[in-house]
Amino acid sequence: MFNDNESEASRRMQEADDWELVAQAQAGDMEAFTALVRRYQAPVMHFCRRMVGSPQDAEEVAQECFVRLHRHLRRLQPRARFSTMLFGIARNLALNAVRDAARRPAPAPAEAMDRPVADPAFSPARRAQVREIESALERGLAMLSPEHREVLLLREFQGMDYETMAKVLRCRKGTVRSRLARAREQLREYLFVLGGDLL
Repeated sequence: MFNDNESEASRRMQEADDWELVAQAQAGDMEAFTALVRRYQAPVMHFCRRMVGSPQDAEEVAQECFVRLHRHLRRLQPRARFSTMLFGIARNLALNAVRDAARRPAPAPAEAMDRPVADPAFSPARRAQVREIESALERGLAMLSPEHREVLLLREFQGMDYETMAKVLRCRKGTVRSRLARAREQLREYLFVLGGDLL
């Protein structure tokens, strides 16, 4: 019976709206806060990794994002989408990390991150080519300015619409569109230089 109740509570947590979970967490239900963290941990970590480059720094940024969320939990109000507010925190922390990293000596280039498992149906040559393309994409993203990298990540990897992006980035939709167009153009140029013959 306990397991049935536990699974029912878990199902309700999974189906709950973000702001419902916030309200429950504000009332002292830490399971609701844990459900929020589980829901957004992967996308926030993915965004941070591609923003800051270093997996270790990205993990620290993502953790700090959720620490800040918990610290300010009592003050949160549903004025916008929860994800917009959360990615706003992640973005600010990631930009701080990028600025801090610029002051430190550059580390050796890292291997491509978050690489998906290759389809076993691919030939070894095709898998190697996919790895080269992914590596070129990671290096291309790293070459973009933080402003262009963040807009590309929010649109292409997080699937945000222009209005949400404008809220996260605290700028106009027109600025988002122009930055995104420039980011795509720069990334295409970098990919051509890095591995145009692969694409």
